[in-house]
Amino acid sequence: MIEYYLWFKAFHIISVISWMAAMLYLPRLFVYHVETEKGSAQSETFKIMEKKLLRYIATPAMLSTWFFAVMMLVANPDLLSQGWFHAKLLLVIFLSGFHGMCAGWVKKFAKDINTKPQKFYRIVNEVPTFLLIIVVILAVVKPF
Repeated sequence: MIEYYLWFKAFHIISVISWMAAMLYLPRLFVYHVETEKGSAQSETFKIMEKKLLRYIATPAMLSTWFFAVMMLVANPDLLSQGWFHAKLLLVIFLSGFHGMCAGWVKKFAKDINTKPQKFYRIVNEVPTFLLIIVVILAVVKPF
């Protein structure tokens, strides 16, 4: 399997880029959605955008990110013995949890029961950026 490692890594990176694009954009949609009147045409458009972004881009990208990560581990199990990898894995688990929280918010917006203010989503919008920076540093620099 080691001969396929770089292929798995390439598809893992492509998947991560797609997942992060969605995770950076979805909370931004929430920021704007909060300001629309419930039941308005604009609110209904945001609901469609959020649902499609989550269903057709974010979730498949997250699943393929995990799939290719597992394939990289199968091809190179030595990764499990490296400290930086453990830290990266923990952060990716947090990002997956954030993904789940976003899915919950999409459902709340779809039912017009969102109670969180715009400021909350502006702050939350920074979470994936913060996690991305640390994960990339860990994966590239491998500090420990």
